[in-house]
Parts: sequence; structure tokens; C-alpha cells
Amino acid sequence: MKTAVNLCGVDFKNPIIAASGTFGFGREYNEFYDVGVLGGISSKGLTLLPREGNSGVRIAETKSGILNCVGLQNPGVEAFIKNEIPFMRSTGAVVIANAAGSTLYDYEQICERLSDADVDMVELNISCPNVKNGGMAFGVLPETVEEVTKVAKKRCKHPLIIKLTPNVANIADNARAAEAGGADAVSLINTLTGMAVDLYSRRPVLGNVTGGMSGPCVKPIALRMVRQVYKAINIPIIGLGGITSARDVLEFMLCGATAVQVGTANISDPYACYRIINDLTKEMQKCKINDINEIIGKLLD
Repeated sequence: MKTAVNLCGVDFKNPIIAASGTFGFGREYNEFYDVGVLGGISSKGLTLLPREGNSGVRIAETKSGILNCVGLQNPGVEAFIKNEIPFMRSTGAVVIANAAGSTLYDYEQICERLSDADVDMVELNISCPNVKNGGMAFGVLPETVEEVTKVAKKRCKHPLIIKLTPNVANIADNARAAEAGGADAVSLINTLTGMAVDLYSRRPVLGNVTGGMSGPCVKPIALRMVRQVYKAINIPIIGLGGITSARDVLEFMLCGATAVQVGTANISDPYACYRIINDLTKEMQKCKINDINEIIGKLLD
């Protein structure tokens, strides 16, 4: 059975990518299993300069998921290029650099630095607050999605993935805007905005008050949005949001994803991606799928 997929001219041995922010750069998980079995690894979100992230409580557990407000803690793009890419490249998995910023200049500069780096693809996190636009995330309005995509694409020599936020009026409009701006692919969904409260202290649990919600609880929303976007654009989709099993992978692909990312599941089970990859051919056999590419977008609706 064939599990290999091709995304924007990049070959993946299987469609399983470790999602940004949940897998670091792969070193820690490599102590559990050979992360080279993965189709790809999307790096921790990278900024121009190192960031320590938010203070206070940064992770809160909720039913069937988590809330996080880590705040893009990372070593900075230069340290990533020098210290992390050699390891990631040695694994044999596709290397995806996840880039973040607070201004258009940030995205322009980080993409320029990554263009000469030994990565296979760049994934743009546009859920970051635009400090020059009152703090509204770049990914909220179609016009800012297109603008930041154009700026990044001009400086990016690698295939460019735009990671879409679900906290919008119509995600299909934003996907069209990314495509119009020159995106080679989109990934969705990023986290939903949520919060947790402590009844006894009468305070928010998270230090940042709100955070991004992820995990199995968001899967139905993610599936719906992947299907909407598949019908709206002509570039490939990477689906994510609550994936914990091989069956979930195939469901996302049926809705239109060419590949998927596994995120929160890695936190509760460090072997999650390994287990999903091992189960994938078994699930394909149950469903009489010989080539995983056969089912992309084939939902009967």
C-alpha cells in the first residue's frame, strides 16, 4: 500500500507531520523513537530574535483538549539555522520552518533568512498580533492575509504554506486570499481562542487570560473548515486539529487534505505520531485503500 504523498513538489514518505509548537525541533521525541519515520516536522514557531514567551501559567487542561499561551518561546531564526536544522535534516523527515512575526517587516526578514537555509518548506504562522494594526492578527481579515502572503512570498525561495486561523468570519475567504497572495499551500486549523477560570480564586487560569484551544475537542470544526477550503481553492491543504489516530488522518484526507499535522496528541502521548504511522496501513487495509492519494477530497457530499 502506498502512503507517500507529494506536497508542492516535496516528497513525503507518509502524510504525517509533527505540528509546530508541540514537537520542538524533534530532539526530545527522538529519545522515544526514531523521528525519521515521520513524513515531516514543522519546527517550533520562529521569530527574528529569541523569545522567552509569556510569564505565568501557560498550559491549562480542558475536557478533550488543552489551552496554551506559551507565547512563541523560541531561540530565534539564526540559532535555529545554526543549531537545529542539522539535526532535523539528519532525521530524513521533511523539514518545515514555521515563521512568526509582529510586523510585515518581521515576516519579510525571517523569510529572507530561511530562503538560504537548508529547509524544504516554510510555514507562515499568521495568527500573530499585528502590532501596527491595533493587535489584530494578520490572519483575521482576507486583505491582511493576502498582504502578508505577498510580502513573505517575495522573499521565500521555498514552497510557502500559510497557516490559517479559525477565528475568522469565513475561512474560505481567507484561504482564497492566501492563494491570491502566492501561497503554495495552506494549513488549517490553528488554535481556537478560549479561556479557563478558577472558580475559587475568581481569576483566569492562564497568565495571558486567553489562550489557544486544541486537541480532540476541535476536530469537528477542523474537518468542516478543511472541507470548506478544499472547495474554495486550487492549492494543497495540510489538515490539523484534534488528530489522534490513523482513522482521523484518513477522515481529514477524505475532506480534502493532502497531508496532516499531529499536535496536541504528542503532549499526552509522546508515541502518538509513531503509533498513527504504524496503524495507517492497517486502517487503509480495512477501508480497501491501496494508494492513500486516492481518497484526497473524495468525500461524498
